[in-house]
Amino acid sequence: MKYKLAKKYLLDKPESREDFPFGPDVAVFKVKSKMFATLSINDKTANMNLKCEPNRAAALRDVFEAVIPGYHMNKLHWNTIILDGSIPQNEIKNMIDHSYALVVKGLKKAEKNALLLAHSEEKIFKYL
Repeated sequence: MKYKLAKKYLLDKPESREDFPFGPDVAVFKVKSKMFATLSINDKTANMNLKCEPNRAAALRDVFEAVIPGYHMNKLHWNTIILDGSIPQNEIKNMIDHSYALVVKGLKKAEKNALLLAHSEEKIFKYL
């Protein structure tokens, strides 16, 4: 998956928005006020940080060399995915969906309920 496709997929999540709180080099993707992904390019290779359930995070690191503990993040709950072409695109989409669902699950009750009313629960939680 390339940078532009990853960005499009991240922004296609319900009520996702892009922000740059760390400067112009790191895009932060949020649902409501909570971050579910970052996306940047280092040395011509894109990478993203995604939230992940701890056991699943460890398993993904074991399976894919391009999945490492989250750079500048809580390494128990975040992975960095190096977008070098070695991970199948559908697997990266699953990781994004999982990160988004975990963050939505942790939203304040009113925010989560409003999101679920506006969008289907299946669309939001399909990979949790």
